[in-house]
Amino acid sequence: MSWNDIPDWSSRVTKAILNSLKAKDSHTYFHCLRVGKSARLLGRSAGLNDYEQKVLEYSGIFHDIGKIGIPDDVLFKPAKLTRDEYRLMKNHTLKSVEILDPLKEVPFFKDIIPAVELHHERLDGTGYPHGLDAKDIPLITRIVSIVDSIDAMVSTRPYCKSMPMDKVISELKKNSGSQFDEDLVKVYIEAHKFWNKESKEDQKKSGDGILVADLLLKSAG
Repeated sequence: MSWNDIPDWSSRVTKAILNSLKAKDSHTYFHCLRVGKSARLLGRSAGLNDYEQKVLEYSGIFHDIGKIGIPDDVLFKPAKLTRDEYRLMKNHTLKSVEILDPLKEVPFFKDIIPAVELHHERLDGTGYPHGLDAKDIPLITRIVSIVDSIDAMVSTRPYCKSMPMDKVISELKKNSGSQFDEDLVKVYIEAHKFWNKESKEDQKKSGDGILVADLLLKSAG
């Protein structure tokens, strides 16, 4: 599939779905936008083509929309989850796929679903929802997994303080090969410092060069 096969209505559908997420949980809404943006930039730094970068961006944007279906007392609990609560929280990946299911007949959206469903899988087979081995985890999923974890580490939450970037880099290195793709971690460490400049250059462009996540962040104020 080429770049031109991406539906021209995809950004409108995305905004409509995300409006529901924002009404439920604004923290997750902004997290999804940041992950979408970072996923596309890491894909670019890793040498993926324009279409793959766009799939990455939308995968990141949609990766946590299933949290719409998580009970409030679990989603907003200001403390560590119990085992049963964590089991409920882990269902958000499959709930995200359920939300996107009506769109899966469109090839572009079908290509988004694997990373949405599998971004919590780990290379060592201890992830969820399926406990996949490394060989069964696609490249795009590995990218979303990295930037999702990074955004979680640098974000302040009621039960967890944000990490400084040097600690984040240390965590990425420590978990390379078990949780994260070692080669992609290396690409991230080398490239992420230049992303703010690249994003600003994108915003000066017209058409598909502009990140949808940036536009949604801007419109959200």
